[in-house]
Amino acid sequence: MRHRKRTIKLGRTSSHRRAMLAGLVCDLIHSKRITTTLAKARATRPLAEKMVTLGKGGTLAQRRIAIARLRQPLRVKVLFEEIAPSFQERSGGYTRIVKLGRRSSDSAEMAILEWVEAGAPSSSRPRAKAKAETAVAGAEAEATA
Repeated sequence: MRHRKRTIKLGRTSSHRRAMLAGLVCDLIHSKRITTTLAKARATRPLAEKMVTLGKGGTLAQRRIAIARLRQPLRVKVLFEEIAPSFQERSGGYTRIVKLGRRSSDSAEMAILEWVEAGAPSSSRPRAKAKAETAVAGAEAEATA
């Protein structure tokens, strides 16, 4: 029975899985938003949030733990100096997952994993609505001129 077994295996060995998740978190730190499969995004989220919690503490011991897990000292530096301080007032929920639909090649469910403070959720509808509003405002400005 699999009672209380939380690890999402993703069809990989444990060392491969740890390395892949560390790489995804480092990419998230670098680019603020990554596009990946939904399963990988769900597996990456807890590690990313734990790294932000370590970054909020900011001690040398916590920095060493983050470097040991992520294996990229430059990314850990960015995490501790830029990302974690922006979440100082927040007590959790630092990332968001936005579903994108299925990938055409293999029909895998895709998602965007991003920091919550990065801006509004990336959905096509609000962006289209904003474009429509600016077009209407532009037309009104031309009409009055």
